Amino acid sequence: MEKQPDYELIERLKAGDNAAFDTFFVKYYQMLCLNAYWFLRNEAEAQDLVQTFFIDIWDKKLYLNLNGDVKGYLHQSVKNRCLNYLRKQKLTREQQEDFSMLQDATDKPPETSPDYIRQLNTTLDDMARQKRAAIHLVYVQGKRYQEAADEMGISLNSFKTHLKRGLKLLRHAIIQK
Repeated sequence: MEKQPDYELIERLKAGDNAAFDTFFVKYYQMLCLNAYWFLRNEAEAQDLVQTFFIDIWDKKLYLNLNGDVKGYLHQSVKNRCLNYLRKQKLTREQQEDFSMLQDATDKPPETSPDYIRQLNTTLDDMARQKRAAIHLVYVQGKRYQEAADEMGISLNSFKTHLKRGLKLLRHAIIQK
């Protein structure tokens, strides 16, 4: 089978030739899997990501927007998907860690002595305004992170940083009690 230039494959795809997609897949699958593996360091995840990418190309008809040599586009698209995947994994890990810490804290019987409450209130009062607001919006008012961030007029990531730092200060104050 002779190597067919990308522009010909793309034209055949646009014309509705299913065999052109198979050729396109075979031509780039291995290279894109290696590319994804370089970022993910997991062969199965890399293959899944690349297969999902090809499914999107077909289902969403992304090939209609392709022109000429597509190797660079494919490489960059897989790279972006890998980076997004890694970001999502990191966020999931952080949320699981936060949940574990909260779970550990809720497993202990609540402390209600006047000294404990005074220490808690003093720590909250001494805390920077945005950290205190972040804790109040989430834990007192029960708002979701995005809602609270919008109300404070800051980005979601900034909000998470304020909340995380505020909780760290509270934990430190409670432990030192």
